[in-house]
Amino acid sequence: MKPSYVKPFLIAALIILADQIIKTWVRTHMYQGQEIHFLGNRGMLLYTENNGMAFGWELGGVAGKLALSLFRIGAVIGIGYALVHLIRYKYHRGLIMNVALIFAGALGNIIDSAFYGLIYQNKGLFEGRVVDMFYFPIIQGHFPMWFPVWKGEEFIFFRPIFNLADSAISIGVIMILIYQNRYFKKQELEVSSPHSEIVEE
Repeated sequence: MKPSYVKPFLIAALIILADQIIKTWVRTHMYQGQEIHFLGNRGMLLYTENNGMAFGWELGGVAGKLALSLFRIGAVIGIGYALVHLIRYKYHRGLIMNVALIFAGALGNIIDSAFYGLIYQNKGLFEGRVVDMFYFPIIQGHFPMWFPVWKGEEFIFFRPIFNLADSAISIGVIMILIYQNRYFKKQELEVSSPHSEIVEE
């Protein structure tokens, strides 16, 4: 493997490894619904499992689960191809590393979906549930009674429970959105045609 390929794929491999170590520890040392607080009531490990996408979103039923798994596999293949393309054509290093984060996160959750059903849940291939554990309900309260739709209902920020793979995907996407002008500016200049310039006599 060429040196330029090593760092992005090494970082992706380390994230996948750390993600699986954390998930395995949670599965083997906690029961579902158990909480381990490390920031009081504002940060904790909360063992949950879900059938779906990042932050517990789901597609219903066995058909939805299979469709989601196939979508994930296709997405990982596409992201992996994009990562190789970005490295080959020497795109911005920040863009490459953020795509590597997205690749690692997507692959990390596919491992749960593909194999954890066989290992832990007496289910078939691609019927596994994804382990989530990080929960940060930093702000808790109730919407005021004058607030439309949700008046008086409980408000929690940040409500979703997530894992390291979810975090890698989110960070990668957010960083690309924030720095997109920097990441793609160089490539736009390189592909501009020299014939488009005005030649003075």
